Amino acid sequence: QVQLVESGGGLVQPGGSLRLSCAASGSIFSINAMGWYRQAPGKQRELVATMPSGGRPNYADSVKGRFTISGDNAKNTVNLQLNSLKPEDTAVYYCNAEVRSWPDKYRQYGVWGQGTPVTVSS
Repeated sequence: QVQLVESGGGLVQPGGSLRLSCAASGSIFSINAMGWYRQAPGKQRELVATMPSGGRPNYADSVKGRFTISGDNAKNTVNLQLNSLKPEDTAVYYCNAEVRSWPDKYRQYGVWGQGTPVTVSS
């Protein structure tokens, strides 16, 4: 099994910054993509940014130019730098990974972290 652990959420004023981190651990064979999603109260979970292994990052229009996703394939980690935060960015942020694990290394599946809350308020 593979587990994801997020960290870095919190309370920040509008215009401020936060950095979220996610680390994958367990019986990892390969990670094909990692990314971040968020879910605001009363809304559906939505994509924030994804990073395919060896590919280019993909961002939701609402965060382009403000958020930056980065990763370290060797450490199985992905980070999300959140700048110029707005109240509408308030949500629980979830890390996601598309992985293959031992012993069935041919089966790809998605794994979610437990979520880390981000609150943007003055």
